Amino acid sequence: MQEQIFEKLLSDSRNLIRILDNLKEGIIAHDLSRRIFFFNHAAESITGYDRKDVLYKDCHEAFGAPFCGERCLFVSQVDENRRDILSGGVEYPLNIVTKDGETRKVEMSINPLRDEQGRVVGVLALIQDMTEFLRYKMKTAEMTGFGNIVGQDHQMLQVFQQIRDLAGYDYPVHIYGETGTGKELVAEAIHHESRRSGAPFVPINCGALPSGLIESELFGHVRGAFTGAVRDKKGRFELADGGTLFLDEVAELPNELQVKLLRFLQTGRFERVGGEKTLWVNVRIISATNRNLSDEIRTQNFREDLYYRLNVIPIHLPPLRERKNDIPLLINHFLDVFSRENPGAAPRIVSKEAMSCLMDYDWPGNVRQLQNILQFAIVKSGGKILRPSHLPMELRGDIAVVPKKGPKRKLDERSVRSALEKTGGNKVKAARLLGVGRATLYRFLSDHPESIPEIV
Repeated sequence: MQEQIFEKLLSDSRNLIRILDNLKEGIIAHDLSRRIFFFNHAAESITGYDRKDVLYKDCHEAFGAPFCGERCLFVSQVDENRRDILSGGVEYPLNIVTKDGETRKVEMSINPLRDEQGRVVGVLALIQDMTEFLRYKMKTAEMTGFGNIVGQDHQMLQVFQQIRDLAGYDYPVHIYGETGTGKELVAEAIHHESRRSGAPFVPINCGALPSGLIESELFGHVRGAFTGAVRDKKGRFELADGGTLFLDEVAELPNELQVKLLRFLQTGRFERVGGEKTLWVNVRIISATNRNLSDEIRTQNFREDLYYRLNVIPIHLPPLRERKNDIPLLINHFLDVFSRENPGAAPRIVSKEAMSCLMDYDWPGNVRQLQNILQFAIVKSGGKILRPSHLPMELRGDIAVVPKKGPKRKLDERSVRSALEKTGGNKVKAARLLGVGRATLYRFLSDHPESIPEIV
């Protein structure tokens, strides 16, 4: 009896609409011609558009642009390939721009709508608004990462907020920071947060290529432009069309290429090497460098006008030594990566003594160096626990401690107590004062806990 009542209720489309209108998730449905035929109350609230303004209209016309940005599966006429994609459904995060121009972070789930014969006749998009949740996490410092960037330090939270703030804009961004701070990861995060996220992200290291090849790599070339140019080739600008081009180490660009880059930023146009045809692409530029561009301008190594074109939105990445509280977080992240890549291996644990060594180091190579050193320690340990002896010598302090020839210095309780008192309990400084490695001092303290309990 109850089943019959339920069937009767659901058979009335008005009752079904009432049910869908009471959901917290936004629901948008359109046919294969992009005509919207359902738009619930939550979709109105999330997007800022009234349903009367969008119903029965082309999705792109109703919102003034593809609602899904570059991820849209319906930019052109739907073909069999797109139907194959829709057959399984897709999920992805997305930044949308509301009717009032506000950027909101949503989780989008797109699934096919089928008729009684099983043919795809449209799509159903389920939208969950995550904006306030992310704001809450940032305000309460609960966020431990953004995209593939790991960090909880207040400086990193500011970087995360900058990335979020940039989601609705296409302005050029310049990222500056020391080598190994993760500039490319930030550039990728900016790209994936933008409406270009479904289009290519194309990086190029301007300092890694010979000066004679950079122009061809950036702008492409035509057949016969130079020796070895046996065919036409697209450059990075063409490959990034619709997406983002990341110019790493942009300060390394020769002056003549700086002029051509400036022209592109002004007009969006360029020519391939050896070509006469002017090309146009729609590309966002993100640049990065570990140099001080102001100094490069003063020495006339970098054009001032190009600097102002690139440095519209500056983002500074702090070195690891200025956010050492993130080191345990980063270590756990890299060890988790190791466990996922080696499912049969035992999980690695960093001992307290090794963690102390890692926390005391200044990290001139920043996060990249930390990752490399953990890989080194994992290989050297061969076991479950990573100890100070598994770390490179520069972290253990063994390089300038024990002479290569002659007897090793022995420790005693009196000298250790005196050294720790002089250094305020700092074991690293105490080891240097005693003329031994950190690992030697740690072993002594571990073997004599009862003799100096107030220090240990």
